[in-house]
Amino acid sequence: MSYADKVFIAMCNDVIENGIDTTGEKVRPIWEDTGESAYTIKRFGVVNRYDLSKEFPALTLRKTAIKSGVDELLWIWQKKSNNISDLNSRIWDEWADETGSIGEAYGYQIGQKSRYKEGWFDQIDRVIYDLKNNPYSRRILTNIYVHQDLHAMHLYPCAYSMTFNVTKNKETGKLILNSILNQRSNDILAANNWNVCQYSILTHMLAQVCDMEVGEFVHVIADAHIYDRHIPVVKELIQREPLEAPTLWINPDKKDFYDFTPDDFRLDNYVTHEQVKGIPIAV
Repeated sequence: MSYADKVFIAMCNDVIENGIDTTGEKVRPIWEDTGESAYTIKRFGVVNRYDLSKEFPALTLRKTAIKSGVDELLWIWQKKSNNISDLNSRIWDEWADETGSIGEAYGYQIGQKSRYKEGWFDQIDRVIYDLKNNPYSRRILTNIYVHQDLHAMHLYPCAYSMTFNVTKNKETGKLILNSILNQRSNDILAANNWNVCQYSILTHMLAQVCDMEVGEFVHVIADAHIYDRHIPVVKELIQREPLEAPTLWINPDKKDFYDFTPDDFRLDNYVTHEQVKGIPIAV
């Protein structure tokens, strides 16, 4: 069965059985339809590991929208945009102003250039430079949780830091790219596997353009939570029987990070259970 399903089921059971209920506490999110506080059951410090060399970690319990996920991934990391006019989905509409901007967040921060001894780089270009020129560096990381700019962000970044680490395949001698996603907060039902798939794909992209194999993707979540309205849905979801994991296809002809388009990615043999629709989102 899909290893991603196994991880998801175990995480959900742990949160439901051992989590802390925030009902009645002072919380920021509200339900848009009623304006009432959106409470959660939460666990601190959840760490999930996925071996990308063995399978792609997409859930089969329900379908994860890979095309939309890739579109958002490229919007942030390739287009370095903070305007929803550059995004094909409506997922950021709640946080956009009248100009379509979400403020100095996400893609804006990726595109900010800093000075290094080798010259000026933005965050993703520096990662690519180091992977190609200093692969064993322990300093290959990004961070978009920039305190001095938080006041200008319409939503503080949830997935805020990626760290990359290179190892070597002992049998082939080829370099292996591993990554860690640090996330301050994760809505397990609405966003967990969406984020896992997105940043696994980012790792695959960087491995391909830097002529490396993919290794481990590690997902570190400070506050992993299930909203009160989501609990019945999650309980039903994790009773489903996991199916076989799909296979990720990436266009092998793309060797430049900026040449990728959403059409260069697909999941083959992606068979899933019925989609869960109408998930309420706290804002």
